[in-house]
Amino acid sequence: MKKFSPLFLLACLVVCFATRPALAQDANKKPNILVDDDKVQCPTAGFTTIQAAVNAAKSGDVIRVCAGIYQEQVVVDKSLSLEADNGVIVIPSDVVANSVGATSGAAIAAIILVQNADDVEIEGFIVDGRANGITSCSPNLIGIFYQDASGSIEHNAVRNVRLASSLPGCQSGDAILVESSASGQSNVSISENSVDGYQKNGITANDAGTRAEVSGNAVSGLGPTTGAAQNGIQIGFGARGRVTNNAVADNVYSPCESAANCPSNAAGILIFQSDGVRVERNTLGSNQVGVFVAANNGDIGGNTIFHSVALDGIALVGNGNSVSSNDISSSDDAAVFIQGNNNTVFDNEFTGAAFGIFKISGSTGTNRFGNQYFATVVRVQDPAPTRSLTPAPLR
Repeated sequence: MKKFSPLFLLACLVVCFATRPALAQDANKKPNILVDDDKVQCPTAGFTTIQAAVNAAKSGDVIRVCAGIYQEQVVVDKSLSLEADNGVIVIPSDVVANSVGATSGAAIAAIILVQNADDVEIEGFIVDGRANGITSCSPNLIGIFYQDASGSIEHNAVRNVRLASSLPGCQSGDAILVESSASGQSNVSISENSVDGYQKNGITANDAGTRAEVSGNAVSGLGPTTGAAQNGIQIGFGARGRVTNNAVADNVYSPCESAANCPSNAAGILIFQSDGVRVERNTLGSNQVGVFVAANNGDIGGNTIFHSVALDGIALVGNGNSVSSNDISSSDDAAVFIQGNNNTVFDNEFTGAAFGIFKISGSTGTNRFGNQYFATVVRVQDPAPTRSLTPAPLR
């Protein structure tokens, strides 16, 4: 069977994503509200701002936004479809807090906020945070934020969601965030988006009431940074979901120089305190850890992972996880790191790693079979001396 390089696969995924139509409207949903910032592209538009259209809309309406620059924050609190023509840029200046974190209680400034509403669709927008004007760690800046809300986020480009000034260590700047309060729920499909230039996380789903299907997105971090340790995609703190067919690259925390000298690390995909999450058929390159599972009973299969900077292709810190049919190459430390019990590693291909499998002493019940090792210094280190990994989840 012909095999393609990981770099080719990543390039193919991004190109295929880029050539999809910017807007694929449901044939049964026809726009009945029209918005145009200057009424040049759409002279019959009834509104010149997105927020005015949202305020006037009834539940179930479809809002079409015509090409233009919209310097506003938008709050949606009813079931609506917001569909953007090509060339719609939402780029507010001097953003202000419009929500608080469900768990943290911290002030949040979201460019697009969807709150306490079901069946909200956002499609085709360029959401740009470059003019946010925030000069301190608070409020937290978010591009698209679903809180106790459900629906879909599709075919958007979310860019430059990071603070205006250099504030090392601020855990702010998240492109897409879904979360639930203790009494609320969120069920969101996040697919085919382009996400880059974020400060902390690209796509995040948090909390026990949250379920997220994260698929087909292209997520690019800042590369080596000394600020917040970045994560491309995070499912955390009891959230459920699947992460499939995404391309994630360039999440690297510079102070993490090696496995022996790493105060914290960045990850392409981070599963943190969320059990039973499936991570399948993703392509991950130039991340500190390709897939970091700090949870139990996860299923990590069919991924292509390459160039794990300083650390590992896949890290398991938990019990009962399964790692199968992954193609992992060029890991600076281990292709698979294991700290936990009853994990299974089988039918993977490891190329160019310092260690194929690195199992921490005291980890029991590991089942490994059918793996192939190429150009790898040590195939299996079992038991391995204790070393710790420190993920940096967004909370």
